[in-house]
This record gives sequence, C-alpha cells and structure tokens, in this order.
Amino acid sequence: MTVVKARYGKANVRLLKVKRDPKDPKKQDVIELRVRCLLEGDIDSSYTAANNKVVVPTDTVKQTTYILAKKGEVWPIELFGARLADHFVTTYPHIRGAHVDIQQYRWTRYEVQGKPHPHSFMQDGVETRNVSLYKREGQPYQITSGIAGLTVLKSTGSMFYDFHTDDYTVLKDTYDRILSTDIDASWKWNPRSVPDLAAVTKLATEGLFDAAWAGARNQTLEIFALENSASVQATMYNISQSILDKFAPIETVTFVLPNKHYFEVDLSWHHGLKNTGKDAEVYAPQTDPNGHIECTVSRKSAKL
Repeated sequence: MTVVKARYGKANVRLLKVKRDPKDPKKQDVIELRVRCLLEGDIDSSYTAANNKVVVPTDTVKQTTYILAKKGEVWPIELFGARLADHFVTTYPHIRGAHVDIQQYRWTRYEVQGKPHPHSFMQDGVETRNVSLYKREGQPYQITSGIAGLTVLKSTGSMFYDFHTDDYTVLKDTYDRILSTDIDASWKWNPRSVPDLAAVTKLATEGLFDAAWAGARNQTLEIFALENSASVQATMYNISQSILDKFAPIETVTFVLPNKHYFEVDLSWHHGLKNTGKDAEVYAPQTDPNGHIECTVSRKSAKL
C-alpha cells in the first residue's frame, strides 16, 4: 500500500496584531485573523513507518505563525499568507508545499464625540475577508482572495419569470420580489502576477490586494442594489464581469450564493385583508430550503 496524498499542520490559529503609529503610539490599528497552515512534502514515512523525524510539529507551525506576525507585515492577508508559506517551503528541505487559509474579521474604528477614536473598534458584523493560498517549491503562488458572510437584502427590484415549466412546476412568474443572499465571492489571481514572494510584496505595497477587495465588495453591493435583477444567475454574472474588467491580474471570479426566500403571508382569510402581490408588506422569512447558485467567470473561453 502507498500514501496517495498527505498534508498536515495547524488549524484555527487565532491572532490579533496591534499596529502603532510611530508618531503617536496611541493611534493604533488592529487586525484579527484565523489561520490554517498545512504542509506537504517528503512526509509519507511518518504515516507508513511512524517516522517522526520528518514531522515539523504542528505546535511549531502555530508558533511560527505568531513569530512571523510579530516580525513582519500582516496587512494585507495575502502578503502574510505568502510570507508564511514561503517560510516553510524555504526553511525545511523536505517540505515541498504549503497551504495557507486566512480569515480576517471585520473590526471598524468608531467615532467618539464626532471624531474617529484612535484605538477603539467595533466588530462590524460577521463578514470576513479571506485568502486561500498555495505555494509549491519552485512554482508560482496560487492565491485566491475573497469575501464571505456579507448578508444583503433588497425589498424590490428583483424578478423571476419565463423559466422552464413542466408537470413538476408549481412556481409562478414574479415581477417583483425580495432578493436576499449571503455573499460568498472569491477571485483568483493570475499566477504570472505572483511568481514569488517579491512579486506578492510588490502588489501588496502598491495596494492592489486591498483595492481589489474594496472594489469587488463595492461592485457587488452597487450592482446588487441598482440592477433590476432578472435572476440571481444574471446578477452574479454581471458582478463577476465588472470585477474582471476593473482588475487585470484577476483570472477568475467565483460566486456561491444562496437564494434566501421571503414568502408573502396570505391574510385574506382575516376579513379580506390584502397582503399579496402589489399589496404585500408582511413576509415570512424561510430558513430552508433555499436556492443555491454557483458561477465562475473567466477571461478565457474554455469551459471546464
């Protein structure tokens, strides 16, 4: 028998870093992360022959995460992930690749007495900024950035009609409905733009990772709000296309969206009270089942 695939490491490593302004130490920024780092390489004997000599302990992975966070830049998370992966691939000759996944929690500076407070923050929802990164020895980085947990809703400006029907269909055409979803969006960087750590550092210094995150988020919110949506499918494609148009180093954009249903409550049984169609004001949120729509848009014409 043989080991076909193996990797290991540390998951759910949580850290918060404080960055102090050199000119005013009381003016600070914070970043809170959850990190998973998995290693692969010449480690099969640890499984097949109980050879721990090839095992970099998972505690070492955790401690390295903290040390690199202390010694170097953590903003943006794409750069921190690249630094972490590069460390393991270049430090240990038998480690051939490293997978790094990072979630960044949303801490937002708030105002006190009309002014942004220098060191006080509020957690602004459950939305996270994410990166999934892979570094293989001698190969470019594979970096996918993203957003998750951004819940949105609009109370009009969404339709769904002229869909396929058969003897299994009971759904009726609708020309005005509530549209709500939890945004899970990701964008993959062209490997040619991130061949090594120096290139990742350059893009980070130029602010491109931050600009892409802000741009993708803004385009998502703007098109979601302004478009008279024919379907979730059409809207997610239009958003993906706009992101690709704005950021040349991005190769593909992926959206995974639940369609969270809100159904009109028929109250006609109560003295003819109208609450359907154009009279609908009271809706019942549905937890499940929900629609589930996925789409990846690429600059290439090839279809997987």
